Amino acid sequence: MQQASWREFIRYISENKKNNSVINSILKQANPVEASDTEITLECDNDGARMYLERKKIIVELMLAEFFKKKLTASFTTRLVKDNKKELPLMGYTPPKEDAFIKAGLNPKYTFDNYAVSGSNQVAYAASQAVARNPGHLYNPLFFYGGVGVGKTHLAQAIAREILEGNAEKKVLFSAGDKFTNELIESIREKSQPKFRRKHRHLAILIIDDIQFIAGKVAVQEEFFHTFNEIVSAGGQIILTSDRPPSDIKNLEDRLRSRFSGGLIVDIQSPDFELKTAILLIKAKEKGIEIDIEAAKVIADNVGDAREIEGKLMSLYVKILGQKDRIDLDVVESFFQGQVDIRVKKINSADVMRIVCSFYNVKPSHIKSATRVEDIALPRQIIMYILRKELRLKLEEIADILRKKDHTTVMHGVDKIERKLLKDPVFKQEIDRIVSTLNQST
Repeated sequence: MQQASWREFIRYISENKKNNSVINSILKQANPVEASDTEITLECDNDGARMYLERKKIIVELMLAEFFKKKLTASFTTRLVKDNKKELPLMGYTPPKEDAFIKAGLNPKYTFDNYAVSGSNQVAYAASQAVARNPGHLYNPLFFYGGVGVGKTHLAQAIAREILEGNAEKKVLFSAGDKFTNELIESIREKSQPKFRRKHRHLAILIIDDIQFIAGKVAVQEEFFHTFNEIVSAGGQIILTSDRPPSDIKNLEDRLRSRFSGGLIVDIQSPDFELKTAILLIKAKEKGIEIDIEAAKVIADNVGDAREIEGKLMSLYVKILGQKDRIDLDVVESFFQGQVDIRVKKINSADVMRIVCSFYNVKPSHIKSATRVEDIALPRQIIMYILRKELRLKLEEIADILRKKDHTTVMHGVDKIERKLLKDPVFKQEIDRIVSTLNQST
């Protein structure tokens, strides 16, 4: 199939009004990267578009058969590097540097350029850049820990990518902790341990993601101990990620705990509101999705981590395909309003006001006043938080209930409570008790 034929196919489906407008819109942005007499592989701009076409695979194949007068089996991939100005060839050429990234097990989307930085990850970002500039000398190992979706894997791979950008000949490997374990077990079963050791012990950079998975496995820890020592003694760099610091990894050998603690240990905290908004805007730009800043803020206000951010963005993108050219505030508010729990709807703003005021012994009239005294401001922000998170009210609605002129006051109030919840377990217990009381009152 030639590019000219594909363009003719796009023109054909565009003129055929009975076709699905959403499918048409996605296919216009797709590129045929491989084709034969019986099969065609279409490259999509993003995972959302790919997943949508996979769900509509039968319809796509019928459209192809109607135009090309033969049955074609369709498969779908996601474009690695988006460039709207170029038509990709059917058979691509992989540059040596990109080939090095693939061999190292790196994901092309993890770079320093698209990593958003704020107070919660600033130290980790600075340490990563320092290691990328001078691997094997400054912080060895470099150990990141934190919860899901805080950017540990992103930073670890960005370091490796930066190093390979400077020298594609360096031996670099990214491996998940469970994959390292499985490869070792397989090598023992196949009696091919020398091959396993040649692969892992002569690297310039070794990254193990979720290193906590090797804990409690005697043979794996033994192998990793020697791998660690050989790489470091040869001037190589070790980068590790985990969901907890070395001191909290149960069943980890003391000698490994000592090695892990001998470099730099960095805690990457959950992203704050500003960082979540920045991440969302970066993701949208990468995927060519137009989104209003106010809409981005609302999404960030309703999600917990970076992975959830991307999922919500793609869900919204699929929702507007063929209907709108951008994600706006109305679309986002409607999307989140539709996800409200039926049980929660029984609670109203008056219930929240009454129970929070009773808990903190303040009057509703004070809550709605302009005073910024801490004893009033904190309960007011808690009400904002509960109205937003539990009742899923719009920012403007909450501002109206509390007699605030600007919904950004509500946004900042909610963000302040979220931060306090992360840092203060006693405060979290208070909020949990208030929410529990609300639920029991319905």
